[in-house]
This record gives sequence, C-alpha cells and structure tokens, in this order.
Amino acid sequence: MNLIKSTGTFGFYTIISRLLGYLRDVLIAIFLGTSFLADAFFVAFRIPNTFRRLFAEGTFNAAFIPSYTSESTKGKLKSNLFANEIFNLLFLVLLFLVLIAEIFMPVVVSLIAPGFTENSKKIELAIDLTRITFPFLLFVSLSSFFAAILNSHNKFAAASAAPIILNLVLIGILLFGNFLNDKIIYYLSYGVSIAGFLQLAFLYKYVKKFYSISFNFKIKVNSKVKIFFKKLLPSIFSSGVTQINILVGTIIASFQASAVSYLYYADRIYQINLAIAGIAIGVVVLPQLSKHIYLKKKNKILLIQNKALELSMFLSLPASVALLIGSEEIVSALFGYGSFDSEAVFNSARALFYFGLGLPAFALIKVFSTFFFANNDTKTPFFISLLSVTLNILISLYYFKSIGFIIIPIATSISSWFNSIVLFIYLKNRNLFKFNDIFFNKFFKIVFSSLMMGVFFNFLTQIFKNQLVYDYNFKSFYLLLLVLLGLAFYLLVSYFIKAFKYDDIKLKY
Repeated sequence: MNLIKSTGTFGFYTIISRLLGYLRDVLIAIFLGTSFLADAFFVAFRIPNTFRRLFAEGTFNAAFIPSYTSESTKGKLKSNLFANEIFNLLFLVLLFLVLIAEIFMPVVVSLIAPGFTENSKKIELAIDLTRITFPFLLFVSLSSFFAAILNSHNKFAAASAAPIILNLVLIGILLFGNFLNDKIIYYLSYGVSIAGFLQLAFLYKYVKKFYSISFNFKIKVNSKVKIFFKKLLPSIFSSGVTQINILVGTIIASFQASAVSYLYYADRIYQINLAIAGIAIGVVVLPQLSKHIYLKKKNKILLIQNKALELSMFLSLPASVALLIGSEEIVSALFGYGSFDSEAVFNSARALFYFGLGLPAFALIKVFSTFFFANNDTKTPFFISLLSVTLNILISLYYFKSIGFIIIPIATSISSWFNSIVLFIYLKNRNLFKFNDIFFNKFFKIVFSSLMMGVFFNFLTQIFKNQLVYDYNFKSFYLLLLVLLGLAFYLLVSYFIKAFKYDDIKLKY
C-alpha cells in the first residue's frame, strides 16, 4: 500500500463529495437562509447525518477491520462467516432502533433541540422532518459495513465515492426550489432517505466480490461477535468525538434563534479539510497498521504512524491558518447570497474562526485514535473522549448565557485540543507510538511553510478586498483564485525547504 496515493484516492472522492455538499448548502442558503425552516431542516438532517459521520468516517472501521483482518488470514470462509454474523445482528439492532425512534420521535427531537419546544410550529415541523430522514440511519450504517469490508481489502474508491449520491439527490431537488416553495424541506427530507438506500445498493455492487450476504436471523452471539460489539460502542464515541461535540453544540444552540444555522454553515467549511487531514488518513492507515501490528513488524508500524501524523499536519496546519485569516471572506464568498444576509455571514464567520483554531486537533484525534484502534483498544479513546465531551458541555453551558452561541465553537476547539493531547500522552506512556528521527525536522518545516502561506494569503485578501465584499456578485471566483494561489505557494515553499518530498509518493508502506 502507498499511504499518499491511497489517501489521495480516498481524499479525491471525498473532496468531490464535499464540493457537491458545498453546492447543496449554497442552494439551501439561497432558498432557506437562516430561517426557522432552515433550523428545523438542519436539526432533522443533523441527527441522521451525525450518525452517518459516526459510522462512515472511520468509526465502524475501528471496531471491524482489526477483527476482520485477523479472520481473513485464516481464509475467505472464516472472514465471510464472521462478516455475516455481524451483518445480521447489526441489521436487526438498527431496524429496531429506527422503529423505536420513529415512535418516540417527539422525545428524540426535544432532546436534540430543546430550545425548539418554546415554538410549537417549529418543534412539530422538526419532528415531521426527522421522521422522514431517520431511515437514512439504517441505510448508511449498513453502507458503512460494506465500506469497511472494501477498506479491509485496500479498496477505497467506492467507499469514499458513495456519499456523493446523497449530495446529487439533494442538489437535484434544490434545482426545483422555485417551484417547491416551503414544501422543499419535505422533498429534501425524503431525498435524504432515498439517497441512503441508493448508496447501500451502490456499495453492495462492489462488495459482492469479497463478501456475499446470507440472511440468518437466528441470533448467535459468539465470542468474536461479542468482542466486536464491545469495541464498536466505545469506538463510536471516541472516533466520532468531534461530531458528538458538534451535536452537543446544536442542542445548546437551539435556544438562540438562527444559531443552529450559523454553526451548520461554519461546520460545513472546515469539514472539507478534516475529511482528508484526519478522516481519510485514519481510514487508509487502519487496515495496514492492524496487519503490521498483528504480524509484529515494528519498523513498518513506526514508519506508518509517523508518516500518517506528518501528512495530517501537512494538510491541516495551512488550512487552519487560512481559516483564521480569511474566515469572513470565505463564508461570504461561499454562502453570502439570497436569503443568507450579511449578519448571517458575520456570525457564521465568527464560528468558523474558532473552529479553525481546533482544526489540527480534530485531525490529530482521528489519527491518534486510529493508533489505538489498530491495537484493538477502543476503550482508552472512549474514556478520554468522554472527558472531552464533558469539558465541552461544562464550558458551553457556563458561558452560553453571557456570550451566546459563539462559546460553542470555542468550547469544541478547547475540548478537542485537550482530547488530542491526552491521547498522545497515553500513546507514549504505553509505548504504542514514538517519533522517528526525521519527524521534528519535517514538522518545523511544515509550520514554517504554513506561516509563509498565511502571510501570502493575507496579502492576497488585501489586494482583492473589494472583490470579496458581501455585495460583489463574483466573489466566489476570487476566493477560488486565492485558494489556488495560496495552495500553489504553500506547495512550492514546502518543496524547496523539503517539507514535502516527491519520493514519498512512491514509498510503499
């Protein structure tokens, strides 16, 4: 396996998905802005979409791949039998969960958006929409099962391309926004669940080569299945801690008008980088790292871990710098159209700035957690994540009344840095990770390149400030130009000071 090429494959399709997601959100911003209709839809979309991120973005892999990899070494029959036992039990549990949630949806929505209960029209709309979107949870979770099998065999393209389907379906609906009026939120909600089913069918087409479904609802929970589910529940919490923190933020933000929408739009922007700097690297690294740990190849383990950490910093640090410098210009250029007014731009940009401070930490959590998961340890990241989420809640609740929704991204970043630092300390103390001879040399070069890019990016925003103001119609074009120029400058500096070497692309891991 080649780490950079595999990450590039996963990252390419993920970027396509995120760019289409951006187009989707631009259309939502135009038709819904930050209205109460937008808040209601975002809550309905947030619940299944949070589960999608929890399952699809490495969490299911964390519990499944190490066990499946060890079974694969014993032959296809053994691995297929193990996979079928997991699939059948997972299907029944998810079906039961969806049915219970549909029945008690008023309670579910009240827990997720307690601030909505003060407005009967808003809470009723959110309940209706969430009932429509919730089956997506079943489809996307089973899709993640198929994706984990593909990733186990180092097949990353189909799994990373599948989320594109959701965005294509929602964009197709939004293109008829002028004709659908307020009913558009219902069509979007149905589109979410339909897209989930299409995604499942798409992945099954590719997974058939490695795995064939055998329905058997005579529940047999052997020791291997028990071990898997014992690992799954902690991994959901620990690998998805950033998403859980965002969900916590949504709950608290529901008490302030339009705050849910501000956070949603800010979240959409930094997630584009996190998809590659943290999620893609974690997903790509896990199968090979699990294999080398199982075979006790220490040199390979050390190489993969350091390269994964190095690549994560190479991707997340310059993005963080850019978000801190140009948060308002970025939000304005991406979403500042139609119903998304200048106040919405200002508030979303404030949220984005503080999320930007935490971006490297969000990526580090994904990478460090993967190191634990490859060692079949999901409990340690779980307990650390539990402390992180508790810290996030305490900070958010204590300051929310005095400074409003902006405390949520601040608290999320603080708790995420706490999480990443504690994960690192535990890895070092248990001898599960150590730096190789060249890491710090590369790291300081990455920091220098990022700072130089920041100076250059700030210079560009000053030159094009008149083209990036809210009222300018073609500001998105100039933002794209700035991003491309900044990226080219960063890569050029990195190449000349050898923060990045072309030979790394060819290196096998």
